[in-house]
Amino acid sequence: MNQHPDYLLNKVTRPADIKAFSMPELKQLASEMRQLVLEKDAAISGHVGPNLGAMEATIAFHYVFDSPKDKIIWDISHLAYGHKMLTGRKEAFLDPDHYHDVSGYSAPDESEHDFFTVGHTSTSVALAVGMAKARDVLGQQGNIVAFIGDGSLSGGLAFEGLNNASVLKSNLIIVVNDNQMSIAENQGGLYQALADLRASNGQAKNNFFTAMGFDYHYVSDGNDLKAMITAFEEVKDSTSPVVLHINTLKGKGYQPAVNNKERFHWSNPFDLKTGQLLKQPSGESYAQVIMDELDKQVKAGQPIVAMNAAIPGAFKLHEFEGKHPDRYLDTGIAEQDCLTEAAGLAKGGAKPVVFQNSTFMQRAYDQLSHDVALNDLPVIIMVNGGINGGSKTHLGIFDIPYLNTIPNINYLHPSNQAELLAMLRWALTKAKHPVAIRIPSQPVVLGTGLQEDFAPSHYDLVREGKTIALLGLGKFAQLAVKTAELLAKKGRQVTVVKPYSATSLDEECLSGLEAKHQLVVTLEDASIVGGFGSLVSQFYADKAMKVLNYGAAKKFTDNISQAELYKQFHLTPELLAQDIEENL
Repeated sequence: MNQHPDYLLNKVTRPADIKAFSMPELKQLASEMRQLVLEKDAAISGHVGPNLGAMEATIAFHYVFDSPKDKIIWDISHLAYGHKMLTGRKEAFLDPDHYHDVSGYSAPDESEHDFFTVGHTSTSVALAVGMAKARDVLGQQGNIVAFIGDGSLSGGLAFEGLNNASVLKSNLIIVVNDNQMSIAENQGGLYQALADLRASNGQAKNNFFTAMGFDYHYVSDGNDLKAMITAFEEVKDSTSPVVLHINTLKGKGYQPAVNNKERFHWSNPFDLKTGQLLKQPSGESYAQVIMDELDKQVKAGQPIVAMNAAIPGAFKLHEFEGKHPDRYLDTGIAEQDCLTEAAGLAKGGAKPVVFQNSTFMQRAYDQLSHDVALNDLPVIIMVNGGINGGSKTHLGIFDIPYLNTIPNINYLHPSNQAELLAMLRWALTKAKHPVAIRIPSQPVVLGTGLQEDFAPSHYDLVREGKTIALLGLGKFAQLAVKTAELLAKKGRQVTVVKPYSATSLDEECLSGLEAKHQLVVTLEDASIVGGFGSLVSQFYADKAMKVLNYGAAKKFTDNISQAELYKQFHLTPELLAQDIEENL
């Protein structure tokens, strides 16, 4: 049911409707839309601060321009909630029963006003350049607007896009949404240059936008609706590339989000009055385990440098930074630079420990291959990944397949705390090659550890049986045990094997299984195409062994719960046991 039948937004069915609104009505509309963002995010999670800060710019764009003839490309598109409300999708914000009807990112299958499915950073300018060139080639009309902010300018693709945009000889408008933040704090000299422009009201001599050839406009208060309308009117129908630099407040209208901008970049459900999370984290986390170990290793004399690309909160890295500020590096939203700097650190004798989310690390595939692996440097990479219920723009299931294609990198998968610590200590003290370690995406399991001189390719026998062998990688070691227990109740004697690496095989163990087994089943928390199971299948390709691979299907799933995905992929003990019985 519509929770706000009195809102002005109910009168908006298409963007053109707001052109008839008075200035007081437009300001009221902005307040309403902020409230709807807060209510929805508080209920189901989502991006808070970015959307609150961009509301006036969003309304002003649709007031001045004529979408979809005039096209806006949102960088990352995590701040397009207001845009969605004005382009026929308001019900997904007014009615809690429809909160899940739309994506948290731009989605062409939802609306003609969206042009790309985008969830990664620094893409908007290059996309806009391509669309502008297509418009010119086809002899069409219309403005092309790229909206970039939240630290996206620090990504290499943004620089490449700006470089090519500056020489375009036709209409292109780049809105730089400068809210003084990335996901966490901005990093690097680029943002000092933006600060100088803000401090001088856009008059600083060192203006890298004009140096590149752009016309430049500055709005000191990008949350002033009238000023934004005037600015857009000034740049509309420009015949050469323009940068419109706007100074906005991330989290505007909600004091908790203003006070803690990083915490409210994206939030799990929270209490709207206090800003407190409805469900507080309980117990120890694997991130805390890692931070404690790195602290010990630094104090013991290890030349560790902990690194990440703009997501310190995902790994509790602020704690490490507070203790060892000279051993911490945030490269901003620049995954490529982060991996290549790590290669330089390793070559120089330091021990870089890079923290990456699977979905973002894929942006640095070439650096993983060419700079780290080709040079065979002992860089350590801690990876968050796994089958999750998030947007198709943020899936963490492709890290095993893409790391599997690169020589020299060993990708270790612990199933518990003791194994994680053993692997990290081994990587820090004995590894001479690149090592990646998947952080288990589950509550901390204590378990038992490994020998200090363990061989990454070695598999451990957890349970001995016959006919059926289950190989449970990482967190799915527990799934293998539970499935074996279920099959045991049906009279099956099942072998359970625990692999420790997703990228190397224990050929002696696999050969040994041939004597008493007919079926090998692999379980991995990732896409099965090109993954760990594929390696096992290749090993048995010329042998009589039957192999079944279980993991995520090769597809982009979108906002489907983890529990439902486990059912779809038969990653439950009951479904696995049923499949195994049918395949004997």
